[in-house]
Amino acid sequence: MTLVFRPAGERFHSQLDWLDSWHSFSFSHHHDPAWMGFGPLRVINDDTVAAGRGFGMHPHRDMEIVTVMVEGQLNHRDSMGHSEVLRAGEVQAMSAGSGVVHSEMNQGEQACRLLQIWIEPSREGHAPAYRQEPFQVRPGWTPLLDPDERQGALAINRPVRLWRARPAAGEQLELAIAPDASGWLQLIDGQGTAFGRPLQRGDGLGFPATPADRFEAGADGADLLLFELR
Repeated sequence: MTLVFRPAGERFHSQLDWLDSWHSFSFSHHHDPAWMGFGPLRVINDDTVAAGRGFGMHPHRDMEIVTVMVEGQLNHRDSMGHSEVLRAGEVQAMSAGSGVVHSEMNQGEQACRLLQIWIEPSREGHAPAYRQEPFQVRPGWTPLLDPDERQGALAINRPVRLWRARPAAGEQLELAIAPDASGWLQLIDGQGTAFGRPLQRGDGLGFPATPADRFEAGADGADLLLFELR
């Protein structure tokens, strides 16, 4: 397996009067057979939603939907009876399973930004489920998803691990993943270098478990996600 680089500027782009969305992989009317996902990772959408607007009630099934809230807030409602406010620093994990209907509306006073992530479940037909938790990003890698729910991480219906980190300028972080997995690095903000390649906000990079490498943060530091995918 070789490196798979997805430059920010080459992502698909959807823009409405209330939504600015960048799609790392094929999504909605954007379709490219070369960019259908990376392993079980099917969607990374970097969405900015205007105040007072959002996604009305709509259905999903057989997909693990993870939302990493970056700025502002989003109001969630679903057919399971949940009515929650998702705020910056929180993570939402919704298993659509056999079918769920939900809405995500920005009822705050300013635009919000989030990364919406779709991951294929290990099998179809799970019962729908919902969880959200706040995460304080600590030094090094902070786990957001973990099949064993270690350190308070959320579990989904796929043995995927996801970490978030905010390294300062010049700080290095190991990109160590399990030998039977592949990795994906997604920059939320800032810049840095991995596998000898400069990376900036919005860039994505897929890589094999070996040889291991490090991410080194640039002059302004970085905010990034690391996936371990099976």
